[in-house]
Amino acid sequence: MRVHLTMKSSNVKTGPIPVSTTSSDTCPASCPLRDSKTCYAKGGPLAIHWAGVDGGAKGTDWGTFCDTIASLPEGQLWRHNQAGDLPGLGDEIDFDALARLLDANKGKRGFTYTHKPMTYDNIASVTRANRGGFAINLSANNLRHADDLASLNVAPVCVVLPADHAEPKFTTPAGRRGIVCPVVTGKAEDCATCGLCAITTRKVIIGFPAHGASKKRASAIAAN
Repeated sequence: MRVHLTMKSSNVKTGPIPVSTTSSDTCPASCPLRDSKTCYAKGGPLAIHWAGVDGGAKGTDWGTFCDTIASLPEGQLWRHNQAGDLPGLGDEIDFDALARLLDANKGKRGFTYTHKPMTYDNIASVTRANRGGFAINLSANNLRHADDLASLNVAPVCVVLPADHAEPKFTTPAGRRGIVCPVVTGKAEDCATCGLCAITTRKVIIGFPAHGASKKRASAIAAN
């Protein structure tokens, strides 16, 4: 497992905050979006950057990464994983590695998303992280999946929406309230000025319309 930290992202949607990229061996096999024709991170410039992390040309070991996070200014908002998932190979979360990141994040406002399945052990890791101030959003493949994840009462939930979703608000099949990402709808300039995904106690589900070169295939999954 390798991880690269960009100290000031050039992504317009993210804004100028630190953003990390973790090697693809952390991505769960159970994620229906992980293949090269569906995963947004496997297309465009990000795919090239991610391949560099996978191949060892970019990034560092986990310990060095955590030390860098610990050195960030107090209150710094930062995003973990524009590509990749939580530490641990495949479907499993490495509890000890995540605990090291939690320590490094103290006083900072780190947030991320995970497609790792919510097994008993993974739930324990995610619960500990959110209670410790590191926001892990559970990533849902569609609205029914979002209801399943929200019913666990473990962490805030985000969901992929069809690319043609136009309304700023939505409701899940079980009646849960959702809003489309404020950056997408223009209510926020970027993640740096929004910070909604970094709120560990958030109840509202955040939707992200499928985008990028793979949006048609992602839309098909989101519509199920």
